[in-house]
Amino acid sequence: MTGLIVTEWIEPSGGAERVLDSMGEAFGDAEIFCLWDDAPGRFAAGRVSESWLSRTPLRKHKAASLPLLDPTWRRVPVRDDLEWVLASSYVFAHHVRVPDPSVPKFVYAHSPARYLWDPESDERGRHALVRAASPLFRRIDRRRAQEATTIAANSRFVRDRIARAWQRDATVIHPPVAVDAIRAQSDWRTEVVDADERRILERLPETFIMGASRFTPYKALDRVIAAADRVGLPVVIVGRGPDEMRLRARAEEVGVPVEFVIGPSDALMYALMQQSAVFVFPPIEDFGIVPVEAQAAGTPVVTGPVGGQLEAIVPGVSGVIAASTEPGDLAAGVEAALRLDPFDSELLSERFGADRFARELRDFVHIR
Repeated sequence: MTGLIVTEWIEPSGGAERVLDSMGEAFGDAEIFCLWDDAPGRFAAGRVSESWLSRTPLRKHKAASLPLLDPTWRRVPVRDDLEWVLASSYVFAHHVRVPDPSVPKFVYAHSPARYLWDPESDERGRHALVRAASPLFRRIDRRRAQEATTIAANSRFVRDRIARAWQRDATVIHPPVAVDAIRAQSDWRTEVVDADERRILERLPETFIMGASRFTPYKALDRVIAAADRVGLPVVIVGRGPDEMRLRARAEEVGVPVEFVIGPSDALMYALMQQSAVFVFPPIEDFGIVPVEAQAAGTPVVTGPVGGQLEAIVPGVSGVIAASTEPGDLAAGVEAALRLDPFDSELLSERFGADRFARELRDFVHIR
């Protein structure tokens, strides 16, 4: 069957990109269309097509491109022999227009755009211009969501947001996580080949806690640093992003060692997870792939009481749900997690593995 997969912008890394990779594998013959592709070579040559925005400076300014996204998605060139469309959407990809009403449009929603529908959890939604335009964009967004044949959500948390925002029901299909690959290596330190990365491992303290995500205020890595300071343990902060200087300044203010690891390889990331005593994850996440990876590495997770990441944690076994994401409550969660018995991460494979995702996605699109 001839299919088309559409997504927002393709970046070098990220949860949506991992989902796209799995979609591309599950539907190997489907073409892929995106607004712009910042990871060329991810797929076979000629498989990915870009919108006209890719040829403009707007590809470097996502917020500025927002008013043009809906009309762009309404003018995507669609083949006459197309038999289905699958939209991987976290902004407006589900707005894609399918001229033939007999062609089903399936939507896999990472979330309705948070800065439109949940601005309290996304600093972009608090900008005055976004707030002023949000009522119009929400009306358009809800209307476009009615075009979907069926909708899948990446968590129950997002399914509830879809019901409120779009007034549609959704099937929950958790995103794919490389749990089996992580579990297959008992010591990821042996897989780290880069000399600089090996030196990072060599200078790690015996016991430390870890936080990892994109460096933005929303991810609240400063609270990981503060919680570590309260517990009196060193902390390793992993990722990259625009908030790095603020986080480094915060690290200078605390009394515990803070190690920053910028843009690690997968092998180093998993090695750090295996070696860390506790993985702390403060943000309210739509799902949260990284905390699942940490548990696959055998490390308990501490997180707050709200978010899709709760669906992957067994409290008192593979992690601790803190009373809030304030540093004091996170610190109490860390102390509780340090007392947990070792757990068997095999419990994650059936629920979050890549094979499970491909099977459920093909069922969702009604293709075997």
